[in-house]
Amino acid sequence: MSGGQGADGGPRFGPYRVAGSLGRGAMGQVFLARDAAGRTAAVKVVHSFLARDPEFRVRFAREVAAAGAVASPCTAALLAADPDAARPWLASAYVEGPTLTALLRAHGPLDERRLRDLAAALATALEAIHAAGIVHRDLKPSNVIVGAGGPCVIDFGVARAADATRLTGTGVLMGTAGYAAP
Repeated sequence: MSGGQGADGGPRFGPYRVAGSLGRGAMGQVFLARDAAGRTAAVKVVHSFLARDPEFRVRFAREVAAAGAVASPCTAALLAADPDAARPWLASAYVEGPTLTALLRAHGPLDERRLRDLAAALATALEAIHAAGIVHRDLKPSNVIVGAGGPCVIDFGVARAADATRLTGTGVLMGTAGYAAP
């Protein structure tokens, strides 16, 4: 079942039953969810108004393809997706921990060791992302989760193939001002 109610009454997306909310963004809502074996995932579900937009569906399908093409211990792995569902969704490995934004707000600047670890993890993630032929285009502190296993890059929502010719439309900002690639 994709984007429906499970037998227990809770919302389900593919094999994932929603357990709670993790956040909300311009593209959709992200839920903490579990599969039948109890494994956790972060499930991004597209806002219903965007699901009705054919161009957005193409963009979301690109995000799914980008997330599936990247393999690194420093990125959240794609577990499953249904870009053709009434409410398109994707599930990625759940990385427990604060975003880099939240960590810095709570504890201030990183010490030298943690800063070096962050730089190494981001370089590893970007190496894998670029090796898959993808440009992230929105790498920012809120798209980095600092988990027990180290920093992990998430959210390929505005990624594009490195060889894509069309970058943006006139007057369209892709990414977050201050962090988006030029």
